Amino acid sequence: MSDVPLLEVKGLKVHFPVTQGLLQRSTGSIKAVDGLDLFISQGETVGLVGESGCGKTTAARAIIRLERLTAGQVIFDGEDLGRLKGERLRRIRRKIQMVFQDPYASLDPRMKVGAIVEEPLRVHGLGTAPERKRRVEELFEVVGLNSYFAGRYPHELSGGQRQRVGIARALAPNPSLVLCDEPTSALDVSIRAQIINLLEELQERFRLTYLFIAHDLAVVRHISDRIAVMYLGKIVELARGDLLYECSRHPYTRALLSAVPVPDPEVEARRERVVLSGDVPTPDNPPPGCHFHTRCATVMEICREEEPHLVEVAPHHWVACHRN
Repeated sequence: MSDVPLLEVKGLKVHFPVTQGLLQRSTGSIKAVDGLDLFISQGETVGLVGESGCGKTTAARAIIRLERLTAGQVIFDGEDLGRLKGERLRRIRRKIQMVFQDPYASLDPRMKVGAIVEEPLRVHGLGTAPERKRRVEELFEVVGLNSYFAGRYPHELSGGQRQRVGIARALAPNPSLVLCDEPTSALDVSIRAQIINLLEELQERFRLTYLFIAHDLAVVRHISDRIAVMYLGKIVELARGDLLYECSRHPYTRALLSAVPVPDPEVEARRERVVLSGDVPTPDNPPPGCHFHTRCATVMEICREEEPHLVEVAPHHWVACHRN
């Protein structure tokens, strides 16, 4: 793992306008991502966790430019993706690929899976037809599928097999960075372990860098070097995996960790649960100050008025909280 950032996200904002009436007048905006700062080094896996609706998937889609950036920078390998258009953006996208959450919805049901895996090669003009065919066969072998699956349609495969096809498609153009958007959440528990192990093997084999999005903290702990905790469009804590689990500093992180079941019944019985009151505020009208103050048991007056910034409170440990 290199110390040089492959990806730097600075002050990323993605706001969706809210319109009303026949004239579609703007009445506000949904602040899906509202000031995201993150960096990922070459060969590293960063886990991004948080409740549903906190902006994890939108952040990933903005990084790959599937969503328009409202503000901020996404710098990949020294290039500011927000400034790229046309052919330059298409070339850089070859180096950034995505594995989507739903392995069925992300595959074209009218195409055979061999053609789906070959499509990135055709789009980027890589190889001749025979070379692309050989590449597809290699990729099927790499992800643990027999090459005869190439002639089948997505509906003829199981969920785990479809996700392997999605991974093969992402690997086709030899990317440096792979964004994994909850790649195991739609799969059975036994299949989840297989996909996680496959991703780890592929990372070592092809020197990949991952941004791994999930809400399952047990999975994230297993695969990630560092973990970023996201709440209502912002990162509230970022640390190495062992630091986050052993000495988390943000009250929201502690609440998430307390919800992870422990396999030992005696330890589980003695464990103190942190139960959050209320619901996540709506991103169209986030609370002032710290976004978490409406659910925090240790809230102070400054939390309601002033937004905390992400600061390094210990080596390799960043927290956005006035109490740190």
